[in-house]
Amino acid sequence: MAIITLNNRATNRSDTASAGQVFTATSATAADFQDASGGKVLQVVTATDSSQRTTTSTSFVTASNTLSVNITPSSSSSKIFIIYSTAIYMDSNNNRIYTTLYRDSTNLGDSSRGLNSLYIGDNDLCVPCSHSILDSPSTTSQVTYQVYIKVSGSTGYFNTDGAGGAGGSITVFEIGA
Repeated sequence: MAIITLNNRATNRSDTASAGQVFTATSATAADFQDASGGKVLQVVTATDSSQRTTTSTSFVTASNTLSVNITPSSSSSKIFIIYSTAIYMDSNNNRIYTTLYRDSTNLGDSSRGLNSLYIGDNDLCVPCSHSILDSPSTTSQVTYQVYIKVSGSTGYFNTDGAGGAGGSITVFEIGA
């Protein structure tokens, strides 16, 4: 499918592609697509953790002090987009492992189930675990986003593939309003 027309608001130019043609970056610049209505990434903060962590807690506890990031929004109307990724493992039958994300002391997931859960049946199980969420902290003060974990019983492993490898990361993006 060919792109029929690209209207450039900045220079009021219109470029046309015929069937089978493709626009290239030379026909438009990044400035041609800027929009003053917001949605721009203003800052990015990331943290990683390559250490295996464990918990036996049935209440949410910090999964890793290093899977934590601080960000100071530049505007109270900014949104914060958060992505975390890790691997979780349980070697016990008939138990659950849960992960969630906190902004300071506020659980951004369900108070009992968090954002992700994994049920373990008859066998050991290790799975990748990731989640993304858009938050509106409505502040210009520093906020901390941190991954938390809990289990329904036995021991839960975080940042692991079951053999001690893997790791996790958390990245936050401030999005201008």
